[in-house]
Amino acid sequence: MSAYLFALPPVTALAVQGESRRFPVRRVFCAGRNYADHIVEMGGAPDAAPPVFFEKPPSALVCGNADVPWPRATANLHHEAELVLALGRPLCAASEEEAAAAVFGLATGVDLTRRDLQAEAKRRGGPWTAAKAFDASAPISAIRPLQAPVQHLSGPVWLDVNDQRRQHGDLAQMLWQPPRLLAHLSSLFDLHPGDLVFTGTPAGVGPLQRGDHVAAGAAGAPALHFRIV
Repeated sequence: MSAYLFALPPVTALAVQGESRRFPVRRVFCAGRNYADHIVEMGGAPDAAPPVFFEKPPSALVCGNADVPWPRATANLHHEAELVLALGRPLCAASEEEAAAAVFGLATGVDLTRRDLQAEAKRRGGPWTAAKAFDASAPISAIRPLQAPVQHLSGPVWLDVNDQRRQHGDLAQMLWQPPRLLAHLSSLFDLHPGDLVFTGTPAGVGPLQRGDHVAAGAAGAPALHFRIV
């Protein structure tokens, strides 16, 4: 029997609607540049290139409607509301049909970003790790299981701060819909049950302050509520 130098980290697991069992998280992938209006608001130009992918650690997840601590090392924390895909089957160089059938369920997530650190990383041509992958940077709702393979999605994706609408887009605006997005991601990485994929954000991202109450939702997924403390 193996012995360890210190206690193993706890398993990060999400609640599943209608289930007593929880969804154990393996990896957290995030897609950037998947909504044209957000690309434009960030100073870019939409093109046919695939989305940019980056990762957050499981420690980034804040599960359920819990308070989110203000992160250190930033003066400019931004919100990005997203639909999240929770995988229940492995994918490797998959077809779009295989990718569609691999989605176990949907959740609402918010990609919190240290925008000042991201701007500096872009200026230097460096990675976004410090801007995106810090602890408690990904509040997420419970998962709603799907009864059929995911297809082309439509419906609102939105975010309110202190009851004021900040983001209001439609899932139909995604440049790469879930089957195509997952098929491409599986050409780059072996995907497994327990992986989460944040699918990108529409326009309207903006700053948060301590004390802000945030509500977010995406069609087909449970809503999310949290407070920045």
